[in-house]
Amino acid sequence: MSMGRIWEGSGKLMCWFFLAYLLLLALPCMGFLPNFWSRVLTMSWDSHTHQYITEQAVLNVTLETLKGNPAEEQTRLGRGFWRALGEVVKSNAAMDFLSSTRSDPVYHFDSERVDSATVMLRQFWAQTLLSVRAKQYQTARHSLGQLFHSLQDFYSHSNWVEMGRHSIYLHLLQPEEPVIPVAKEDIPTCMECFSATCRNNLMPRLTNAQQQSQLLTTGYFSTFPPKPQGKCSHGGILDSSRYMGAKGGINKDSTSPLFSPHYYLHVEAAALATEATLTVLRDLRDNVGDKAFLRLFSVKQAPALVFVIDTTGSMFEEITAARLRAHSIIQSRARSPAQTGTFLLVPFHDPAVGPVYETDDPNQFMQHMENLMALGGGDEPEMCLSAIQLALTHSPPLSEIFVFTDASPKDAHLFDAVKALALEKQSKVTFLLTEDPNHTPEVRGRSRRRRRKRRIKQPLSPDRFSLYSSLSSVSGGLTIFTSNSDIHRVSTIVEDNTAADKVTLLHVESDQELMSAHSFRVDSSLKNVTIHVIGLLLECILTNPSGQSQSLLSEKGSLADLEHFEGLYRISLFFPIQQGQWKVHAKSDGHFTFNVIGDSRVDFLYYFATVTNETHPGLARVEGSPVAGVPAFLVLAVTGLAPEEGASFSHVTLLGAQGDTLHQMKLNSSSSSSSSSLSSSFSVDEMVGYVESVPRVPFCVRLTGRDRRGDKLERVSTEMVQPTHVQIQVLSVPRLVPGHSTLVDFDILNRGPARLFSLSMDDDCGYLHKRGPHRFHVAEQGSFHDQVNLHTPATAQAGATVTLTLTVRAFDSADSNYAVTYLTVVPPDPDTFPPSCSTAGGQSTCPSICNESSWTVSLVVSDRGRSGLAALQLQRGEGILTLFLSPPTTEDSMGHAQLDPDQQQSLRDQTTSGDHHYKARLEKGDSPLNVSEWVQGSSQPLWARYTSSCCSAQAELLVWDTAGNMKRCNLTPDQQRQQRDRSTETSGTGRIRLPDVFFLLLVLLWSPLL
Repeated sequence: MSMGRIWEGSGKLMCWFFLAYLLLLALPCMGFLPNFWSRVLTMSWDSHTHQYITEQAVLNVTLETLKGNPAEEQTRLGRGFWRALGEVVKSNAAMDFLSSTRSDPVYHFDSERVDSATVMLRQFWAQTLLSVRAKQYQTARHSLGQLFHSLQDFYSHSNWVEMGRHSIYLHLLQPEEPVIPVAKEDIPTCMECFSATCRNNLMPRLTNAQQQSQLLTTGYFSTFPPKPQGKCSHGGILDSSRYMGAKGGINKDSTSPLFSPHYYLHVEAAALATEATLTVLRDLRDNVGDKAFLRLFSVKQAPALVFVIDTTGSMFEEITAARLRAHSIIQSRARSPAQTGTFLLVPFHDPAVGPVYETDDPNQFMQHMENLMALGGGDEPEMCLSAIQLALTHSPPLSEIFVFTDASPKDAHLFDAVKALALEKQSKVTFLLTEDPNHTPEVRGRSRRRRRKRRIKQPLSPDRFSLYSSLSSVSGGLTIFTSNSDIHRVSTIVEDNTAADKVTLLHVESDQELMSAHSFRVDSSLKNVTIHVIGLLLECILTNPSGQSQSLLSEKGSLADLEHFEGLYRISLFFPIQQGQWKVHAKSDGHFTFNVIGDSRVDFLYYFATVTNETHPGLARVEGSPVAGVPAFLVLAVTGLAPEEGASFSHVTLLGAQGDTLHQMKLNSSSSSSSSSLSSSFSVDEMVGYVESVPRVPFCVRLTGRDRRGDKLERVSTEMVQPTHVQIQVLSVPRLVPGHSTLVDFDILNRGPARLFSLSMDDDCGYLHKRGPHRFHVAEQGSFHDQVNLHTPATAQAGATVTLTLTVRAFDSADSNYAVTYLTVVPPDPDTFPPSCSTAGGQSTCPSICNESSWTVSLVVSDRGRSGLAALQLQRGEGILTLFLSPPTTEDSMGHAQLDPDQQQSLRDQTTSGDHHYKARLEKGDSPLNVSEWVQGSSQPLWARYTSSCCSAQAELLVWDTAGNMKRCNLTPDQQRQQRDRSTETSGTGRIRLPDVFFLLLVLLWSPLL
């Protein structure tokens, strides 16, 4: 794979400078390289990184699930999919960057900690299943990324490939599959190697192809834990343990012999890591179903419709407007092939907030909206920010939240936490306020009937809504002050902004009293361009690319139509919309906001990153806000762009709040010019820009490029990045266990002078022992370490997610930052053992002409854990599966010899009572059959017989237990002869043939009963 367009012009010099700098730092390197930038740092352009393996596997299985044309479906995946995939990749890469995981051998299958790493791997799998079933998709993506990292590292760090293995190691995620023992501490595993390339440096037993005598080993890294004499090192020029006997190493992390002594086996290790990743994803899909799997990755999801509504007695008109707007949106989506998306409602007044109502069913949502009443409540203010916090916690990322209220916030102390959630999720918050902040209480009482319902006890501050304006400005939303009479028409903004494939072309705010000029570009992919102006315009002139102008306030014209409601101007460009640069000249009375949106699939995602100088070379994503005044990289990915569109992107501009240019940087492609597979041909191409000094004032990001005809193409990300001089780093993300307390460690890093800070903590479930604010002093360029304590009640539901928000603020400046962490509640002693399928007999007389005969195989299905059987589904096969509560009395009857004593006693009890009748039949395409009520107790088995035409020679049965573990049972005509249980659990799979000696034993055991 060629290097591609990494840097151009002066960028090449910068690239080599950074490379030389990093090599001088002697960075250690563990695992497959973290991300695309690692290829540059290690000069291994064709290495398969964790990022590449994960992205390709998720993309392949997603397209496979959609069952459409790969190229067409990939283009339609949307921005939500790529952000969800980015969360998995981020969690994967973070294992190499976080101080709590980067040097721990258990997370990387290092230092022969295979048993501990396997236990942890299964915990990640169980946590992922719990979260998906609880619809906690963000936490599921986090644990899935962690699982992928460790799973992929096994094939790079162990001697699995060197043993001649060509399939994945089943036991890692299947407790009942055969285990290969790990070499004991006193057993040497490597021979001395004195060159960069260590061929044949493993002891013969470590490369033995005979399974009975094989041993596993993994390389030791650095100085902890200490490497025993004769053990293998990780190896490479950055591993200090390579000098200790046995010298050398065995890692296959890259294609560079400088970093990987077994570089020549990198492709084989990456192929197995990819197969293991693909298998986990397919098993996950089969376990939770196609719908939940696609929801996990936000595939083709319509934008969430999120309402936060004040339900006090004065809000009748606002509730009616929200109800009508929701009905219109639902009717519109019913005509669209896209999924309906998530609907979420959070009512509030004083003091009650919630409950949150969330559903995927539009009819249920409308019914709930119909039942919403404007009753009760008290005087200003209300618990608005608490309700917004709930909405942000429960809504998916990239949502737009609409708040209907006429009252200021009573819970202003939550502002920092709410702002943190909005920025972390990249969600916009828009306020529709039926209140004029300039009205005095007396005027408001005389002029507006409904205000008499609020008995004002004291004068209200005219800036009491400033927190709303600040939150909407930071998140990229709007704050609209309107009236009861216009709220119905103003609420059209909800419909404008929640339509699918909305992109932003311009977002500026201005306080200029003079005429201001702004511009935006329309490209060939855009449709339905709409301009929203918030404020009071005195003059507004729109000019198209040809120079034709229209004064929107004074005349009708051929360019656009203007609708004016109190608080909002809505300008719609007429079709056909001319491509090129449009200009708007406006003069306002006070503050105003311009927001230009359009319909297009072409959009982008971005994040800031810094070059790591710890244990893994790569770009580490900046959590929270970036540090002002220091260098950083901007990593950007364009979404929704089909390859044939031929667009290219040249640079990024950082824009101030009023649209002024703060910094401009060139973009360079991170990938090669050619791809190695079908799916990678359609992957999102990440681009990198270098910011010499992050601006010290808030800014947004504008991407600029050209389409295939050479016309300019621009997109704007509307959230305002808040540069700062303080950071929060969460060091641990532990699991929460009901009835126990849990500590979360974090550091505060001061990037400025010595000063006093205030720390606030908040969680959405009330588990925190204390919330702050907590004051502390941090020295110049110093740090402060602390912990938060959460107590999980014994009644907490397994799979629930607790959102922990930490916010820090300096007392002497506007510097602040945040960290948002998602913690999962797990059962104290989870059942991780999947069910089992034991072949009990069968018939096969399949001649050369297949349609003249049939085959039969009989099974005993049981659960080896404590949970009991839950459901069965025939996933593949054209035959019929018949289920029994006890062995059927036919010539194909199944015996008892494979059952354990408890199962045999259960069978005797059933036989005595005569309960051995047939229960159900299953065919391919049937939904999973719930059998939990059939089997009383975890040890009770079921019997099954599968019969099919010889023309359909394979079948697959999925079996679940009530803990969610799944087994994949593969059925074939010759199964009664070979006794192959080539099953795989949800945790990751492959194929394995049972030894012939095991088959002979089964025949001897079962023959008296056949």
